[in-house]
Amino acid sequence: MKILFFGTPHFAEIVLKKLVKKHEVVGVVCQEDKPANRGKKLQSPEIKALAEGMGIKVYQFPKLRDYIDEFKKIDCDIFVTASYGKILPKALLDLKMCINVHPSMLPKYRGATPIQTALLNGDKKTGVTIMKTDVGMDDGDIILQREVEISGEDDYLSLTPKLADVGAELLLEVLEEIENKTVKFTKQDDNKATFTKLIQKEDALLDFNESAETLVNKVRAYVENPTAYFYLGEDRIKVFKAKVEAGDLPNVGIGDVVTENKKKFLVKTAKDTFSILKCQAPGGKVLDVKDFLNGYRF
Repeated sequence: MKILFFGTPHFAEIVLKKLVKKHEVVGVVCQEDKPANRGKKLQSPEIKALAEGMGIKVYQFPKLRDYIDEFKKIDCDIFVTASYGKILPKALLDLKMCINVHPSMLPKYRGATPIQTALLNGDKKTGVTIMKTDVGMDDGDIILQREVEISGEDDYLSLTPKLADVGAELLLEVLEEIENKTVKFTKQDDNKATFTKLIQKEDALLDFNESAETLVNKVRAYVENPTAYFYLGEDRIKVFKAKVEAGDLPNVGIGDVVTENKKKFLVKTAKDTFSILKCQAPGGKVLDVKDFLNGYRF
């Protein structure tokens, strides 16, 4: 099949790599280049270089509804989306059938942040849904689903490729069903729908009045962006990996820090102890806890 692929982050890259082995991808639509880092220099989505390296034309439209005539000129059989990051307007969906690779077991976790939300909630399993895209927020008919286990060691960086690999496999199955005209659609139960929210920088602030488990889940969910953090004096410490240590630290208050012989970096929470395993001080490198404690001046 000739496919026009919509996708932007790493999840989409993984799906695209598997898709091109079986089908002709005639173009990739991704989000526009955006300012990044302190210099605010424009940075392209990584999928742009990936697609161009494979000889695939890349489209970056600020507003899709303003380019419907451009889409009409693209010779394709179907649209496929995977974490594109924008809602497709009805005028575009009227042109071709569109299916979406969504990393949750719909109708659970509709919206933009299903992977992070599953981690924040401490879920033991999630999954991937291939759905027919409609004008609503991830409310189209379900075509195929598969559950994926979440290990206690998983964070956003490790869970994303797991889900993308499964999503790519399911996508290929569905495309074959569409070609063979055997595809079946199941309506979602809107009464069971839950919605995720967009993540803001302030969401990643660690509040030690919460339990250690809740804080560890924040670290897991936000490890890539915006990265969990707390303040040690005036220093903003970013936390990339942490674990729960059962039991409370004696003779200290909530939010107090204890370093045991420069081997452990512990913080008292409302329940249990938050143990930092990998972190970063302002202007420094991301370090394992022992290296951090050997170099940081409290």
